[in-house]
Amino acid sequence: MSESERINLVGLSLPKMQAFFVGLGEKPFRATQVMRWIHQRGVTDFQQMTDVSKTLRDRLAAIAEIRLPAVIDEYHSVDGCCKWIIEVESGSRVEAVFIPEAGRGTLCVSSQAGCSLDCSFCATGKQGFDSNLTVAEIIGQLWWANKKLGGFDSPTERPVSNVVMMGMGEPLLNFDNVVDAVNLMMEDLAYGLSKRRVTISTSGVVPAIEKLKHSTDASLAISLHAPNDDLRSEIMPINRRYPIRQLLDSVRGYMDSLPDKRVPVIEYTLIAGVNDHREHARELAELLAEFPCKINLIPFNPFSLSDYRTPSNNVIGNFRQILQRAGFTVTIRTTRADDIGAACGQLVGEVQDQTRRSGRYQARNQTLEVDVKRDSAKLTISAETLR
Repeated sequence: MSESERINLVGLSLPKMQAFFVGLGEKPFRATQVMRWIHQRGVTDFQQMTDVSKTLRDRLAAIAEIRLPAVIDEYHSVDGCCKWIIEVESGSRVEAVFIPEAGRGTLCVSSQAGCSLDCSFCATGKQGFDSNLTVAEIIGQLWWANKKLGGFDSPTERPVSNVVMMGMGEPLLNFDNVVDAVNLMMEDLAYGLSKRRVTISTSGVVPAIEKLKHSTDASLAISLHAPNDDLRSEIMPINRRYPIRQLLDSVRGYMDSLPDKRVPVIEYTLIAGVNDHREHARELAELLAEFPCKINLIPFNPFSLSDYRTPSNNVIGNFRQILQRAGFTVTIRTTRADDIGAACGQLVGEVQDQTRRSGRYQARNQTLEVDVKRDSAKLTISAETLR
């Protein structure tokens, strides 16, 4: 059997793994054994699975495989963060980032190579879109983080305690693969992460949010970034299709379907002179007045294809204070790993762009650079004349 015909067990959920073994004429408990070897012990060689019979190990080696995406490079930030460059089947490269904090370690996971949504404040969207990641490529980022950080050596003290689907791509536009991956992350026989510690972040794909209630019980974060439809449509084109009220109604429906009293996180990137005025804060407070949530303010992180700026600390503090006075729990995301291009909004990878968007942005950027150089030269000439 050729490699392309072998089934990759890395991306199989427990029900799919059980169905695979039942299809081989084996008992369903074989799925439990193999899943633990892959996701809890980091084993990729069937012959090392010592509680599986030799006959079955040989058979698995002939018809199946344990294939992870390849880690091409890794970077370490001065603040302790790690970024891994991972090559996927399409030939593109995506990024996963580990952020250590007191009492927890958060892994930011990518779901697509590039992104089709083109939010104006995000570097990933400027690269265009190539492909959806497979379940194995998504869960593989968590597997590699555990491998690199020693998590398989001490399963009871794994470094990754939280996963956020906030890397490259819009998770809900890769719905089936993302749902299978996050369910694997929460599976006790795999990584056993708490449903409160696995978060799907979305820009607002309303039909997919409504579908989520039948597929998972992971936590939810909403990339809002504006308090009204006009401004949000300007910086996030998806809002033209799914406006804010429709988005919030779908989120409320999902949260109401959960058995516990979790609330969503509202993500709000503060961009100097765009959405950071006091009036924006007051409008946001009014918008969310009857919507239980936590608010996470994210100072904009600059990247080369954007002329947006980061607000001052005073502006950020005033924005937060207005929301707090309105009764909201508000956090400000500390900028981490910006020295390795891994801060929020900076992830770029290397995308085989199918949309040609990246070429348009690069051409526009080159034009802007020429204009800046020409204007700078004019200023220099004017200064010489004044002398």
